[in-house]
Amino acid sequence: MAAQIGLIGLGAMGSGMAQSLRRAGHAPFVFDVRSEVAAAFAANGGMACATPAELARQCGVVVSVVVNAAQTESVLFGEQGCASTMAPGSVFVMCSTVDPNWSIALEARLADIGILYIDAPISGGAARAASGEMTMMSAGKPEAYEMAEPFLRAMAGTLYKLGDKAGAGSKVKVINQLLAGVHIAAAAEAMALGLREGVDPAALYEVITHSAGNSWMFENRMAHVLAADYTPLSAVDIFVKDLGLVLDMARASKFPLPLSSTAHQMFMQASTAGFAKEDDSAVIKIFPGIELPKKHA
Repeated sequence: MAAQIGLIGLGAMGSGMAQSLRRAGHAPFVFDVRSEVAAAFAANGGMACATPAELARQCGVVVSVVVNAAQTESVLFGEQGCASTMAPGSVFVMCSTVDPNWSIALEARLADIGILYIDAPISGGAARAASGEMTMMSAGKPEAYEMAEPFLRAMAGTLYKLGDKAGAGSKVKVINQLLAGVHIAAAAEAMALGLREGVDPAALYEVITHSAGNSWMFENRMAHVLAADYTPLSAVDIFVKDLGLVLDMARASKFPLPLSSTAHQMFMQASTAGFAKEDDSAVIKIFPGIELPKKHA
């Protein structure tokens, strides 16, 4: 009999991943700190659980889609955490962006209590998570994949296996976040210069998105700026955290990252200026002397 699947964290990514599991014919057990969100998901198939411990009692594979290492710690080892009820030989899949060394240490901690681990950060945004087309950068032991892989493939359009021990997945994700953060900061800088110079922002967007200077992040995030819609699909503070992880990883080996450092300062400036919870495209708001597009009536 196949293992049951459980998913913890029904945020922007986790809710789409749970939908993908359900679409693939699974009936996932779900937990979210907002019990009404879990209940709403389960109303259309699946089972809402009151605690991570209750979820893990039912499931051979537990997927955690929370914000950071601290929340993952709480999910596993906090009061009513799932580590206490996961059966030996079951698999914990960690999808957060974290310090790779923390992920390596977590694999060892879980191994001590007989739990298998897959280091599996994700990328692609909420829309791709919901359509089952996101990217998963994973690393883990073959026996962990043997149980979890059918579920991982149901959630991800592309599943990369980057090694047989934790750390590789998180390192690749951190490097992806280097590029994502720098590209958003550069896109904001370019659009801000255009506004300062009196260029029509919609025309600038049209030209850049059909020219060599385009990036996926320019095309995606500057559309938010044009629409004056800073609803947080990914918030400014996510890149304060993620570019911090980039710099921490490089600092350990004294590796210089001048562009990452500058982008990190830009996101910290935006956060401190009051835009912490806005969409990461709100980093454009740090530039002085420009008038940003306004919402159309």
